[in-house]
Amino acid sequence: MKKHKRIFKLSGAIFLSPFLAILFYTCASVPKVSKENRQIIKTVMKQPIPEMVQGETGYALSDGWKVWYESISPKDSIKGTIVLVMGAANDALAWPQRFISRFTDEGYRVVRYDHRGTGLTVQLKGSGRKKSYTLDEMAKDPIAILDTLGIDNAHFVGASMGGMISQIAAIKNSERLSSLTSIMSTADLFDTLLPTPSPEILSQMISAVIKHDLFGGKMSKIKLQVVQKKILMGDAKGEIDVKPLAEAALYTLEKRDGFHFIAGRQHQKAIETAPSRYEALSKINMPVLIVHGLQDPVIPIEHGKKMAGIISNADSLWLDNMGHDLPDALIDTICAKIIGHLRKVSELQ
Repeated sequence: MKKHKRIFKLSGAIFLSPFLAILFYTCASVPKVSKENRQIIKTVMKQPIPEMVQGETGYALSDGWKVWYESISPKDSIKGTIVLVMGAANDALAWPQRFISRFTDEGYRVVRYDHRGTGLTVQLKGSGRKKSYTLDEMAKDPIAILDTLGIDNAHFVGASMGGMISQIAAIKNSERLSSLTSIMSTADLFDTLLPTPSPEILSQMISAVIKHDLFGGKMSKIKLQVVQKKILMGDAKGEIDVKPLAEAALYTLEKRDGFHFIAGRQHQKAIETAPSRYEALSKINMPVLIVHGLQDPVIPIEHGKKMAGIISNADSLWLDNMGHDLPDALIDTICAKIIGHLRKVSELQ
């Protein structure tokens, strides 16, 4: 019996060794969080958590889901409504506060919401719960929010997967969109004529989750948000404003339902099964703005340029030193371009 136990332990060690070696290698490839940024995170964790939600909140019922939203109004009269649609695996709080403030300061009401499986958005019990859903189904969610708030139409601003969802909303519910802004997105991620996403990015993102989420505590989970932003920057350079990122992450961990990375896999499946939108987008008749970074490692800029080429009269903004994120240094530039675009829309109405 003892002999069998020794053999079992030895075989287990032999099996585990390569796994641990791979795990060590992948975790070692993850960008490090600097000592200075670690100190910022520690300071944030010791201080009172600032309130991240200050607008009117509620839920919209959409296709068997209870979708959480926040509607943030400007101080004065409302020029119009902007719906922000975030990317895969992210909730509403992933939008930088400074990004939102630029629009409310300009007089726009801003609506943001949690994607299915993220934040406070949950599937209703007894709704015929499904393990998967499509981008077309996800595009029903922001329309349901508009219905709940009694808003006839709005400007949609979508980032990455949010850009894909916004495109579908523009195709299927054109009367509800005043304009479309698609940021670092694509009409067909698997277009064989265009560059594909960098394979290193996916492995690094998975390794970051293994290192900071599976084996880490609260501080490690906050570090993960910084690390993932650094990975998504690709070859772009620039400093990350860690404090607001850490505050939003801590708020999500303490006052919301934490991070749900399984939702990212479900969102990825929705992206993978989505058909090309080239033909349908070529027929839409609304003002469109395409924003993309030159160093995007996830959705190369060629995707944005192809979309701009097939959509009639589409405006565009190509940004140097921008990867697959909203760089702190470029938020003002991006917002100024979008605001200018919306002013032109108002002039045409």
